[in-house]
Amino acid sequence: MRKFIGMLTAVAALGLATAASAETTLRVSNWLPPSHPIVKDILTPWGEQVAKATDGRVTVEIMAAPIGKPPAQFDLIRSGAADIGFGVHGYTPGRFKLTPLVEGPFLSDSAEALSVAYWKVQEAMLSKADEHEGVKLLTVFTHGPGGIYTTTKKVASVDDLAGLKMRIGGGIVAEIASRLGMVGVQAPSPQVYEILANGVADGILFPPESVPFFRIDEVIRNGVSVPGGLYNTSFFVVMNRGAWDKLSDEDKAAIDSVSGEAMARMAGQAWDAADAAGVKVMEEKGVAQTTADEAMTAAIAEKLAGVEKGFLDAASAAGIDGQAAIDMLKAEIAAAK
Repeated sequence: MRKFIGMLTAVAALGLATAASAETTLRVSNWLPPSHPIVKDILTPWGEQVAKATDGRVTVEIMAAPIGKPPAQFDLIRSGAADIGFGVHGYTPGRFKLTPLVEGPFLSDSAEALSVAYWKVQEAMLSKADEHEGVKLLTVFTHGPGGIYTTTKKVASVDDLAGLKMRIGGGIVAEIASRLGMVGVQAPSPQVYEILANGVADGILFPPESVPFFRIDEVIRNGVSVPGGLYNTSFFVVMNRGAWDKLSDEDKAAIDSVSGEAMARMAGQAWDAADAAGVKVMEEKGVAQTTADEAMTAAIAEKLAGVEKGFLDAASAAGIDGQAAIDMLKAEIAAAK
């Protein structure tokens, strides 16, 4: 009997040791090429940080093939089709009503400053609306300041934008383009080269990084940056709630330590570096790049006055002081300088 009990004890101990040493692999749904900054410079190093922070108990695997289109990513992760995913809030219009906080003009020339400020406001105020219900929100961030790029027409004033057919993404940028007299053309990023080369669109609103990445530096000849950015795009990184709940408290704390503000900062830094590289490539390709002068900037500001109203109304409906959120965002951005 003693021998039998001893065997049971040994088996139990072995089981505990095996459970303690077992690894958890978190699969990341990915719909971008592996060379894109989000994959190469944000998700990949974050995965390495997760492995290090958890002493190898948790590893991150970025999937080679997409499991769904970009607008479906949030729901795919919530349903458990993959453990982690990322996406653009604006790809599902009307669903995330508070993201226009960071999508408007003149906020920051730095994706790092804006992304960190965004996360802080998200944690302090926007989380009350629970717009990411059903998942674990790992972080939010923005790309770099969006600019104006055209194939042939040079843009030196707001009047030059009237009637231009411009490819636009999701979020508040559609309203910004409309207010400035542009005609929005909807197309996925991978199709941008084709629609510009074929004259379907006269240009695009993009951050500098995306111009060479999607090879449109081969077809656009002019670029205009706006101080503080004409617009920004809001991104999320989320984790399936069931996958999160299965982790130990120790591993949850470890992942939190490299997510949130830390991941937002890394994402912003990566995008700032990619934007700088994009500007350099465009210089080498002969793309004429200018900065909107005071007159053009003032005219843009006049046309876009009150563009934050949609956010303020949505915040009010959610019981959030929208103006206080705007003030906090700008204060955090200023503090980062």
